[in-house]
Amino acid sequence: MTIPAAPFTHLPADWVGRPPGPQDVADLVDLRGRHETAARGGTSGAADVAAEVTGPGAAVREHLIVRDPDDRARGWATVHDRAAGRVLVAVVVDPGLEGPVADALSTTLFDWAADAAAGLARARGLSATQLDSGAFEADPRQQAWLAAAGYSRVRTWWQMRRPVTDADSAIRVDDRVRPVRREHGGMPAEADLLAVHDVLEQAFADHFNHHEETFDEFLARLRADPGHRWDHWWLAEPRDGAPAGALVASAVLDDEGRTTGSYVDYLGVLRSARGQGLASALLDAVVGDAARRGRSSVALEVDADSPTGAADLYLSLGFVTRYVTQSWHRDLRVDET
Repeated sequence: MTIPAAPFTHLPADWVGRPPGPQDVADLVDLRGRHETAARGGTSGAADVAAEVTGPGAAVREHLIVRDPDDRARGWATVHDRAAGRVLVAVVVDPGLEGPVADALSTTLFDWAADAAAGLARARGLSATQLDSGAFEADPRQQAWLAAAGYSRVRTWWQMRRPVTDADSAIRVDDRVRPVRREHGGMPAEADLLAVHDVLEQAFADHFNHHEETFDEFLARLRADPGHRWDHWWLAEPRDGAPAGALVASAVLDDEGRTTGSYVDYLGVLRSARGQGLASALLDAVVGDAARRGRSSVALEVDADSPTGAADLYLSLGFVTRYVTQSWHRDLRVDET
């Protein structure tokens, strides 16, 4: 896809926008870090930025970095071709910028993201797509910019974490739960990977904003994560032996690339198998595994309005909310750009 030119009519003429390269990664890590620290008091790892901009995740993302006349990275926009009909949009504005300049930069980045997302939709042969962005609950500035760009707040998410202790290494794994099988050479069995994808697609079909993702898209996206590990995938099988639950986790890395915790990317149980304790059994598996690996925590995200009662389950198992995020959506027709 050809990246649209940045609509710099809102900014001074001496500001520059372009696609970032390897030379920009350090500045983007710093920019995102300062944004997240200001908005929620913490930050994500440097490895995630490198993976998104120049690594395996770059294939499904387009980026724009904006620099001021002193060559300081002041803004960053990303569009992620997540699935048919859904594009993830991320906009970061330097928290040190204020007033009209900050507002102008936000407008520039959101306008560019809409143009880029329209290009992704056209490439898929679509006439419309959903722009899916977000904000931290404690960041009213970002929320105001989203509203100004035509987005509406649609959901709230709890970012939860459970500390892991040495005692958790003794957690017994339910005999209905097993890791995905490994074949010769250490690669996972394709049949098990297909089963994980199938279970999750079915389990999330009735969840908020589910967009069907092909097996190849699902696999490529998860493998692009720097924390991806095949031995962090589990299946749950009731007594009849057919897979009915799945959990996909990844390693949490610090800025030095060291593993500090585990993160639950997906946990799903088929509607027909809910109420049998499979979700708890899968969570026990990932917590026990994290303890045996010497990790400090297990983290996850949960829909605060989930009708399945997932939030109550996590609370009962010792997870606590660290911070809260919001989903903001905009429906975009390609002919609007």
